[in-house]
Amino acid sequence: MFARTRAAALLLPIVILAGCAGTGEQAPATRLPADLAQPLPGGAAPARAPAPPSEREIRAMATRLIPVTARDRSGWADDLHDAFSRLDLPHAPQVYCAAIAIIEQESSFQADPVVPGLPEIVWRELEQRGGKYGVPRLLISAAMLKTSPDGRSYSQRIAALKSEKQLNALFEDMIAELPAGKTLFAGYNPVRTGGPMQVSIAFAEEFAREKAYPYPVNRSIRDEVFTRRGGLYFGSAILLDYPAPYDDVVYRFADFNAGRYSSRNVAFQAALARVSGKPMTLDGDLLRYRDGRPLEQPSEVEAALQALSGKLRLSPREIRRDLLLEKSAAFGQSPLYSRLFAVADQAADSVLPRQAMPRIGLKSPKITRKLTTEWFARRVEGRYRNCLARAAGG
Repeated sequence: MFARTRAAALLLPIVILAGCAGTGEQAPATRLPADLAQPLPGGAAPARAPAPPSEREIRAMATRLIPVTARDRSGWADDLHDAFSRLDLPHAPQVYCAAIAIIEQESSFQADPVVPGLPEIVWRELEQRGGKYGVPRLLISAAMLKTSPDGRSYSQRIAALKSEKQLNALFEDMIAELPAGKTLFAGYNPVRTGGPMQVSIAFAEEFAREKAYPYPVNRSIRDEVFTRRGGLYFGSAILLDYPAPYDDVVYRFADFNAGRYSSRNVAFQAALARVSGKPMTLDGDLLRYRDGRPLEQPSEVEAALQALSGKLRLSPREIRRDLLLEKSAAFGQSPLYSRLFAVADQAADSVLPRQAMPRIGLKSPKITRKLTTEWFARRVEGRYRNCLARAAGG
């Protein structure tokens, strides 16, 4: 909110077919990413699949990997299977377990999870925004007495709030129907994440622009995030549909929380701190951002790199050019990345880590205790290991 049969399980190898659901065709075998290419507990992983399992075997395996406490396990498995096929992801137990671990952590396999204390959170948000924009509390309370599109007053809907899906719909109606809503929220719905994998709505909207959403859209992509089908599709995409440059899956889970390539970028920040002698905020952001856009004002990372421009044999303009790639795989192939690590490795007389855990505190109206990205990643990793054990045990 406001960032299985035993035989089927054992047949699925470390390298397996992807994207052939419903077609009866066999796609070329593809290798799993290094961080997901570990053997199942108690067994070695073959380098290639001797034969592709059937779609029925894959769906049975996925169902058995989902915790027995989940309702409608076969329905969840079907939606995951379809998302993987649409995204051309490998149908391997390690890959399913990565997604399953996130779902279990974020929603306990509830398509529309209940969030305690939502009415209080909403009133607090309204009061804070009223103070920011000079809207008196009495005016806000009066506006909330108006009848909303579903026939209830906005106050009644706030009092009955149980889930983020309901919260999202409430804010959408307030922004569209109430003058005070347009003022308080400036046309932007403050609900930023949602669904069973707590997907960033901004990511989902951008991903849908880059790759056509494969399902019928009910109203908007934002609304699709709050469905089980859409939430699993976009959640699987942000978690698995990119070349994560890691040898340990825990960093993929950290990236899910902190943003793609954050763990790679934190290692870069740590190497820069070592070379420059200047402390760095190890958060994975190499530039300054506002509303998702990089600012011209140099970040601490950019300033430290500019001071090293002679040693790196890069101009400030070239440094900026490469830093703008920080949210993509291309940054790891850039002159800036390779030269900084070459200097850092030489200074340390050893090969420094290319992955490190982001040091980020988690903040949200829903969070009432001190949590961090590392806490999240380790929790998900534990659920992932439990899922792998289910895969190995059948």
